[in-house]
Amino acid sequence: MAVQAAELAALRTRLDALTKRLPKRPPEPPKPTAAANSTTTEATPQRKPGGQPGHPPHLKQLLPRERVQQVVPLVPTTCRHCQHPLPNEAQADDPAPTRHQVAELPPQLVEITEYEVQARTCGHCGRITKAELPAEVRRSTVGVRLAGFFAYLVGRQHLSKRGVEELSEEVLGAPIALGTVANLEQEMSAALAAAHAEAMKAVRGAPVKHLDETGWKQGGCKRWLWVAATSQVAVFLIHQLRNVTVLYRLLGETMIGVLVSDRLHAYGHVPLKQRQLCWAHVKRNFEKLLEWGGKAQELGEALLKIEKKVFELWHLFRGGGCTQEELALRMLPCQFDMQRELARGRRSRNRRVKGFCTRLGAVQAALWTFVKIPGVEPTNNHAERLQRPAVIWRKCCYGCSSAAGCDFVARLLTVVHTLRLQQRPVLDFLAKALQAHRAHQTPPPLLATA
Repeated sequence: MAVQAAELAALRTRLDALTKRLPKRPPEPPKPTAAANSTTTEATPQRKPGGQPGHPPHLKQLLPRERVQQVVPLVPTTCRHCQHPLPNEAQADDPAPTRHQVAELPPQLVEITEYEVQARTCGHCGRITKAELPAEVRRSTVGVRLAGFFAYLVGRQHLSKRGVEELSEEVLGAPIALGTVANLEQEMSAALAAAHAEAMKAVRGAPVKHLDETGWKQGGCKRWLWVAATSQVAVFLIHQLRNVTVLYRLLGETMIGVLVSDRLHAYGHVPLKQRQLCWAHVKRNFEKLLEWGGKAQELGEALLKIEKKVFELWHLFRGGGCTQEELALRMLPCQFDMQRELARGRRSRNRRVKGFCTRLGAVQAALWTFVKIPGVEPTNNHAERLQRPAVIWRKCCYGCSSAAGCDFVARLLTVVHTLRLQQRPVLDFLAKALQAHRAHQTPPPLLATA
């Protein structure tokens, strides 16, 4: 305890010296009283859903001329003011026309190409000879863009196989068998195998990566859907384990960069200097202390006050209000306060409080990595947002029936989310990947090249 007290005193001396170097902040305006707050709350009407008055408009985007199939010119014939005839051709002083576009579904959405394999009778020997279908035509009755569209409906819009079958017949006017939908999924899965491997390699070499996992099902058995993501790439993997084995498979046994995650025991194999704990998860732990009452509630309130200050400083930094160095200086009091409160919790007689503070104190250094290393965020929200569509998919389809189905899910989610992070068209890539697979050619690269 004496050593820790000496270290704390030395850090406070350093903090006082560094604080003097910071620019003076203007005084904050006085906070309204409780009476003023209650009056304001009662007088303010309840906010209605939808766009609020004064919000920036979201105007309809007009498509470029090359995307327009038909232009209907509307020309006035007589002057609205004096009834004088107007010329049919535009004059030099006439204003530019106002454009108004109407989108519509054509009656026939799918192009059907029929190949007639004809036969001829030889006039010399009397034998019959039939023409042969090209190999690329014989391979499937569904073209690459239509097959990519079906995969997109499943992987992004969460349609079931029967939903794809119904949409193909009712909307596209192209009846398709349920078994064909399943076969196309497996064909697309094979076509995306190289892209999945490319994404995993990119995540391994990234300086910052986010990792999270959620439940999945395979044939009614428990599985785990993992996601490892950067700002430009997301890779998904379905595995039966939830331990360090999967961590090594995703990131390699020697991890590069910083890992942002929760406090799952599997992540404990990563050195603390390469970890950033998710403050959103830690905040939920602090809120749990409030439910225990007594001294635990007091500790929870103190820790939540620290968490609030941490995010105030983080939002100030994100908004350009301070530099990375200034953020580190201003965050020092929060670190001291956190260390003091966790030390107080370790002395608690409540076994749950003592255990929680001991476990969190052991990895406390990983709470502050975002302060020291640029590009690291204090939460794991990025990975959780990417997982949300997969969770909706799981609730709709209850998982997969086979390992091949799990591979299809992981590869399709990887490609769709990576392309969306890069703001690239998904359908075009799916069609090109499937076309290369059918032609036994090199697949297109998933990562955008500079």
